[in-house]
Amino acid sequence: MDERGKWIADRYELVEQAGSGGMATVWRAIQHGAANFARPVGLKRIRQDLAEQPDFVKMFIEEARVSAELLHPNVVQIYDFGFDAGSYFLVMEWVEGLNLGRYLEAYSQQGRHAPWHLLAAIAIECLHALSASHGRVDREGLPAPVFHRDVTPPNILLGLNGITKLSDFGLARAMDRARMTAPHIVKGKLSYLAPELTRDVLPTPQSDIYSLGVVLWQALAGQKLFKGQSNAEVLLAARRRDIPPLCTIRDDLPQALLDIVDCALKRDPAERFASAPDMRQELATLLRSHPEPTNARRLAENMAGTRAQLELTMPSRPPPPMR
Repeated sequence: MDERGKWIADRYELVEQAGSGGMATVWRAIQHGAANFARPVGLKRIRQDLAEQPDFVKMFIEEARVSAELLHPNVVQIYDFGFDAGSYFLVMEWVEGLNLGRYLEAYSQQGRHAPWHLLAAIAIECLHALSASHGRVDREGLPAPVFHRDVTPPNILLGLNGITKLSDFGLARAMDRARMTAPHIVKGKLSYLAPELTRDVLPTPQSDIYSLGVVLWQALAGQKLFKGQSNAEVLLAARRRDIPPLCTIRDDLPQALLDIVDCALKRDPAERFASAPDMRQELATLLRSHPEPTNARRLAENMAGTRAQLELTMPSRPPPPMR
């Protein structure tokens, strides 16, 4: 059923469906207020077929609770949470631009690799977001880390303003909700999942670092890391960790970058970076010696050009709105 034009809670007008996942559908919407106030927002609604299943409703509420407490410039911000038309909805910041998957698709269409220094800059901003979530404290000032568990290209949003934001903490689990999710459900996209999480081990900062390592490897290589015709085959490949050295695919990458990606992808979590700030520092040190700029202005110019290229090559399919 086409719900474009429908109003939610008498103030959010649905404009265009931006995406649909296992639990919810995301819409680009307009928030309306007094005196002709209006602004674009992302509105996520729990799927109708799941709206009466208590476990899924609890997970959706938990997403709202956790996400609302993560206040950081590199995390998509939560504006509102409510109930209307038989289901809960979550209202979030709208990021105008591209997700990392679409960004890389534009380069692939041209037979080119995305600039490695810009990818490193994007990873640094993702690590800022992970630092904030891993370092979260509760209202009493006690550690209450949140682990993302779904650091994947669609959840890395590249704004036309040059700012990168990490979205969708829907699979995140705060330490005080560690056993809320249903047993035997593997969370996260399998090809990005840290090996230890396939054995029902609790997530750590190192599990998110591993996922970002997979993202970086694939972005730099221009190809998938773990492949398979089924979830079982992908899971088996990820467990075997058949990781070709990046230097055999590209000979133009600095050794320091190869070492950073290799460290993030270690099988043993104890051998990975000890924290997101540690990995961020290594990337920042590398970029300081690079002659080309990687600031927000340069990233904004690159994003604008990349999106224009996508519009030229796929005129019948405008780039999907960001959530």
